[in-house]
Amino acid sequence: MRNLVSYGVFAPPNIFIVLCFLSALLTLIWRRTGITIMLVSSTCLFITGTPAFSSFLKYYLASEIPENTDLSSAEAIVVLGADVRSGNGRERLGLKSLDRVEMAAEGYHQLRLPVAVSGGPIVDGQTSVAALMKAALIRDFGVPVTWTADSSRTTYENAVHTARLLRKENIRTVIVVTQAPDLARAIWSFERAGLHALPWPSPRSALEINRLEDFLPSADALDESFYGLHEIIGGIYYRFRY
Repeated sequence: MRNLVSYGVFAPPNIFIVLCFLSALLTLIWRRTGITIMLVSSTCLFITGTPAFSSFLKYYLASEIPENTDLSSAEAIVVLGADVRSGNGRERLGLKSLDRVEMAAEGYHQLRLPVAVSGGPIVDGQTSVAALMKAALIRDFGVPVTWTADSSRTTYENAVHTARLLRKENIRTVIVVTQAPDLARAIWSFERAGLHALPWPSPRSALEINRLEDFLPSADALDESFYGLHEIIGGIYYRFRY
């Protein structure tokens, strides 16, 4: 059920698509109610599909990240797992995970701090994301991995399990590596787990809405809005849940 709310049919904007379909059926019984729900859900779907809305979400999420962070106090680098691709009997890191691995390698070569990878299997029976990231860091970037937390299913579990490993080494301050939209929730989770978390500088989106096309729906904008809304709702949920 949690996956349906986080990434599945009940997550916006997916829920707006479902409501459009259900409201069309509802008009067969309660015409006025069905039309009202259809208009509202269609409007929400249109808005979330525009680049203007998705750009605003990215800008808002990035605005919650501290700027010009001093990384000199950091004692370790923690890279969080994301997606995995499967095919031809093999499991590979997805694009988001690969991006994080590359950022972690950049951080290691600049700061020479020990690296921790964190992320459990996406699906039961799969190789953990942490194991795949560790292999990629060692094989492709020449980065040694000191700690592996390979049973986490959420960002908060990433923080808790990683903090448990690092506290044994008396490490209290870490650099968290993930994409900019995910950083605010990740930093909150690590602080909640007892580690002082610093964001690794990642590209931030400027709020530039100046074209007609920015107000017309696109598939890319709908996808970006999905993840932006996921982060905002997830951040609210985390504060109530943990």
